[in-house]
Amino acid sequence: MKTLMVQSFRDIDPEAWGQLTGARRDGPGYNPFASYAYLSSLEESGSAVAATGWMGRHLILEQDGRLVGAVAGYLKSHSQGEYVFDHGWAQAFERAGGRYYPKLQVAAPFTPATGPRLLTAEGEDRPNLMRRLAAALRAETDELGLSSAHATFLPDEEWRLLEAQGFLHRTDQQFHFHNAGYANHDEFLETLASRKRKALRKERRSALENGISIDWLTGKDLTEDVWDQFYAFYMDTGSRKWGRPYLTRSFYSLIGERMADDILLVMAKRDGRYVAGAINFIGADALYGRHWGCIEDHPFLHFEVCYHQAIDFALARGLKTVEAGAQGEHKLARGYLPVTTHSAHYISHPGLRRAVHDYLRQERAEVEAIGSYLTEHSPFRKSGAEEE
Repeated sequence: MKTLMVQSFRDIDPEAWGQLTGARRDGPGYNPFASYAYLSSLEESGSAVAATGWMGRHLILEQDGRLVGAVAGYLKSHSQGEYVFDHGWAQAFERAGGRYYPKLQVAAPFTPATGPRLLTAEGEDRPNLMRRLAAALRAETDELGLSSAHATFLPDEEWRLLEAQGFLHRTDQQFHFHNAGYANHDEFLETLASRKRKALRKERRSALENGISIDWLTGKDLTEDVWDQFYAFYMDTGSRKWGRPYLTRSFYSLIGERMADDILLVMAKRDGRYVAGAINFIGADALYGRHWGCIEDHPFLHFEVCYHQAIDFALARGLKTVEAGAQGEHKLARGYLPVTTHSAHYISHPGLRRAVHDYLRQERAEVEAIGSYLTEHSPFRKSGAEEE
């Protein structure tokens, strides 16, 4: 079996990549962020490239000339666009005389959504191939003299395997909506405490005041004119929130060409023009909310466009989950429950490794305690409890 490192998706066969676990469009575990279309669009659009601090370092396993395993990896010169924050580790290591950057990052750039990172071909010995990929990541880190390798937003199978291979386990928290087979939004609301249910119904009515209507756009609806309007929202909100938005305008054109059926734009219209919108990606059984933007401010419109409409779409499509992005305890009141996310970190320097190991042990306990507290204070009716 041969191990290769390539810098560009142009050097990878799209069809071969598309047969890997999680990246297969017709597969049961399809994740749009593992797809060749998504990852190559980030690269070709200039969004995730060396000039922006994301130098491609993709790991390929071949057997008899056939792609059997892969990892989308990047040499990072900073810690932006990852949503698993290690700035403190970098600062401490550099104060002690070390060099933290570049580091090796295994991720879907700018995408805080759990999905497969250790990709393997269908029909192969997946545990063995994953171990080979993990060993290759460690070897790459050591051979290049890097401080660390990080694999973020991992499914359970992968973080457990990486932990067994010497990576340190880190947890964090997001808020996800879980579809319990609800026929519609009203049926979902009936599972909430009365006071919470009334508040959300009022919130939804208020969001659509001032003559606002909502459109769902997907597939052929995603024209260049629509992308122009959405990009204006993204730039306006992103510039205020992050200082410099990560994604280029051409990224949206590319994903519109390559994966339009995997995209949902929820767009808010007033007086005949769109004034706000949110982009979502559609997986095999989940809807992934990514980012939103607006050029007009309206009370509660962000909650309607990003959270309530996402639930409506998931129920209409029979999707099991809505993942509404990173952080945000305000999602709890809208029916999104705390979920633990996982990452794995290989730290090559023994001193830094010991410090990070001790820090993560305490952090995991804190994440677990906060998750338990928030779950206890969810808006759902308690079993046997009377209506408020």
